[in-house]
Amino acid sequence: MSEKHYTYILECADGTLYCGYTTNPKEREKTHNLGTGAKYTRCRLPVKMVHIECFDTKSEALKRECAIKKLTRKKKLELINKKAGSAR
Repeated sequence: MSEKHYTYILECADGTLYCGYTTNPKEREKTHNLGTGAKYTRCRLPVKMVHIECFDTKSEALKRECAIKKLTRKKKLELINKKAGSAR
């Protein structure tokens, strides 16, 4: 079984959003909340994973991460809300 790759968005305690890549979303969120994740999130704890997308290849996930990072805050929030709404 091949490893899955994920692009995710975290909501930080100050309301800002952070986008990243991982192969283990639960562990990555834990790492961020321990203060050993990205420098950006260390002073914005706690963080909460609010969006996640799964890909078969690292390349696809990293391309999606790059695309999400280029979105405006408004578009990122729309993406988060659209995904949350479709899960209901």
